[in-house]
Amino acid sequence: MKALIKLILLCVMPLCTIAQTDPTWGYITAQQADSLKRTLQTEKNDTLKMATYRSLGLYYQEINTDSGCYFHTQQLALAKKLNMKLWEADANGNISFCFVLLNDIMKSYEYNLASKKLVDDGKNETDNWRPWTFSNSKNSYEARITILSRSYRFMAYMWGPLGEKEKEKSVLLEAAKLGESINNAQAVYSAYSNLSDRISPDSAIFFTNKALKVAEAGGFKRTGRSFTRLSRIYLGKKMYDSAFVFARKSIAINKAENTPRSLVESYGILSTIFGELNFKDSSLFYANKAMETAWITGLPQNLLNAYRRLSFSNQLYNKIDSALKYEQLANNLNDSLQKRKIDDLIKYQNFSFNEQLRLKKLEEEKTAYANNLKMLGLLAVLGGILVAAFILYRNNRQKQKANIVLQEQKDKVESTLHELKSTQAQLIQSEKMASLGELTAGIAHEIQNPLNFVNNFSEVSNELISELVEEVDKGNTDEVKLIAKDVQQNLEKIHHHGKRADAIVKGMLQHSRASTGQKEPTDINALCDEYLRLAYHGLKARDNSFEASFHFEPDNTLPNINVVPQDIGRVLLNLINNAFQAVAEKQKTAGPNYNPEVRVSTKLIFPPAGGLRGAVSVSDNGPGIPNAIKDKIFQPFFTTKPTGQGTGLGLSLSYDIVKAHGGELKMETKEGEGSEFIISLPVNT
Repeated sequence: MKALIKLILLCVMPLCTIAQTDPTWGYITAQQADSLKRTLQTEKNDTLKMATYRSLGLYYQEINTDSGCYFHTQQLALAKKLNMKLWEADANGNISFCFVLLNDIMKSYEYNLASKKLVDDGKNETDNWRPWTFSNSKNSYEARITILSRSYRFMAYMWGPLGEKEKEKSVLLEAAKLGESINNAQAVYSAYSNLSDRISPDSAIFFTNKALKVAEAGGFKRTGRSFTRLSRIYLGKKMYDSAFVFARKSIAINKAENTPRSLVESYGILSTIFGELNFKDSSLFYANKAMETAWITGLPQNLLNAYRRLSFSNQLYNKIDSALKYEQLANNLNDSLQKRKIDDLIKYQNFSFNEQLRLKKLEEEKTAYANNLKMLGLLAVLGGILVAAFILYRNNRQKQKANIVLQEQKDKVESTLHELKSTQAQLIQSEKMASLGELTAGIAHEIQNPLNFVNNFSEVSNELISELVEEVDKGNTDEVKLIAKDVQQNLEKIHHHGKRADAIVKGMLQHSRASTGQKEPTDINALCDEYLRLAYHGLKARDNSFEASFHFEPDNTLPNINVVPQDIGRVLLNLINNAFQAVAEKQKTAGPNYNPEVRVSTKLIFPPAGGLRGAVSVSDNGPGIPNAIKDKIFQPFFTTKPTGQGTGLGLSLSYDIVKAHGGELKMETKEGEGSEFIISLPVNT
């Protein structure tokens, strides 16, 4: 737990620094550097030590580059020990930058190559990377891309001195592209800023301003070098006012951000501006400031620039001896740097030659390997042909035997298929007969009401006739007329209910006769009304204790629809019967407050795609259909009823009938609350 607290403190400490630090780079103050060095003497946790070495390395990079290189080397050793690949790549990159500052390009290239190799591999994102004080990476992916962008930028430090200008620009543009992909202002700024040093003055101004806009938008403050660059460009154009303003601004930023390497150049440019304007004292003053700062950095390039500025300033005073002295120092240092540059070029050429030899040898090995693979492939093909020939021969023998067995199996399958079709036909007929039985029970109940009226009025009329005879014998004419009038009214009622029974029989015969398969305009409202009553009375006839309320809500605007009445009637009967059976089943277990209800409604609908459709809804407040079997209810032979009480074909046949009419049959249900089946049929087809 103590190590974790230290780790967190080390992560956030650079974010709490005073104004001259920038949290996106993670630079620290001198006071913090001293504190971290004291921490190293007692710290035992390798991860914390590695992070501490990194922070110190970043601090000393420009102040004392050799020390910065030492601390990053310690970071690298611990990263390898802990097998933390992103930390290892970061350390290699930081060491590479130190060698750039020390003008050892080939050393820089070697470490940068090692860094790039690690971050090119996306698998290294599994590293437990944390932003610490470096960039604004939110995760391991962003950290890897940030280091990769820096690797491309460091390549420019090698290609430039070696004269590879196009490669130099290309890698800087790639670095900017990578930075933009993760919205990293520091990476994008650094790439564009470095690119500005390698192009024409006008283009340099464009890219420098672009870099400054990126830095401002991303909150990146270490932009002193950009203003130094602008100052140098305007100095070259003899635009002294602009050059002076940008030089002063670069000095202010470089001081605030503690970047002495950039400060040397800022002082030098300001010295040159005053020199060209013949302000001798100011020119010499800033030349000395440049030399003082250059000695702090100890960097060869800084010292070379400072010597040249002092030589130039002393010439203004006609101090020939001092001017020659600093010019000689500058020339000696420049000769040393040029010699190192030549050595680097020779090393690069040797490296390039050796790399070409290595690639050539690798290509030869690949060719030899490919030839071996071809030979092995030919042998494998030959062996395959022999094996295939044997297999074909054996398979041919087995095929002959299999054909005999297959023919026997075919005969058995055909016999089984015939039996299945026969069984299927019997089941379908059984389903139809079950529907017919339910229909018959409903018809019987419907006819029973008018028959009861006929029987009752017949008995009453018979009694009235007896009374009529008695009154005739008595000669009571008025009473005879009254009785005769009652008999006449009874006969009219008998005739009325007889006609009613006749209409019921004819209507039911119409719907129960064998289907002709011919569509005819049909009143769907009338069909629904008849089958709703028939289904209820049929269930009531089988179970006299059953009670349920049922409602029919017709849409009177629904026109006649071309359907096969017997087929659609069978669908309606099946759906309504299922609804009544569902509420009857729930009534057995529900409490006394449960009121079973079945509702049938029709509606004329206007789909967005066009074309009128008539819809029939059959809903109930029964137990609903469980989610586990919702997808199976339209499958043939699937039923939830006990064995012997259902074929499982009702809904399947209903679905097929509706589809054959060009319609749709859908189901909506909620377990415990009820179900709704919706028939949708096209109008005018």
